[in-house]
Amino acid sequence: MAITTEMIKDLRERTGAGVLDCRKALQQAAGSLDKALAILREQGLATAAKKAARVAREGLIEAYIHPGAKVAALLEIDCETDFVARTAEFRALAHDLAMQIAATKPLYVSKEDVPAEVIEAKRALYLAEIAEENKPDHVKASIIEGKLAKFFQEACLLEQPFIKEETTRVRDLITQHIAKLGENIVVRRFARFAIGEE
Repeated sequence: MAITTEMIKDLRERTGAGVLDCRKALQQAAGSLDKALAILREQGLATAAKKAARVAREGLIEAYIHPGAKVAALLEIDCETDFVARTAEFRALAHDLAMQIAATKPLYVSKEDVPAEVIEAKRALYLAEIAEENKPDHVKASIIEGKLAKFFQEACLLEQPFIKEETTRVRDLITQHIAKLGENIVVRRFARFAIGEE
């Protein structure tokens, strides 16, 4: 199938990938836009994994105050260069993540930030909940792991579904931006404030 400039343009608009990368992906996918998107997504994940070890010490602090001024969030998000930190895409990502924090009340940035004693307390709680059920131990263990995964999805920012696109996790959204902007991006910390909450 012949690859047209319209196909390349469409793929480029959807992914932000370069013209040559879009052309190669479309050629590999025999002109299928969906397959080309999958190819570019895989390449983006590979690119993000390579960049993850690079130091991200530039960036910005984003503030989001929800209309009505009852809920607010502050977020530090870092990248490698001041140049990328000033781009509209990076600023939009920072704004979206601050809005996510205000809306979903995460407690931690990632699963790795959850203290071991919190995880053990959750395990004990879930075990007590299902202790009376007449199920084999391996089934109980998988139920507990499922409940823990649900806890991580609610409590950890990077594991949450993105509020603007529920099918994408926040971690995957950041990975897409790493691939698009060509730099490592790290959420360092955040704070959420709400009137009347301790």
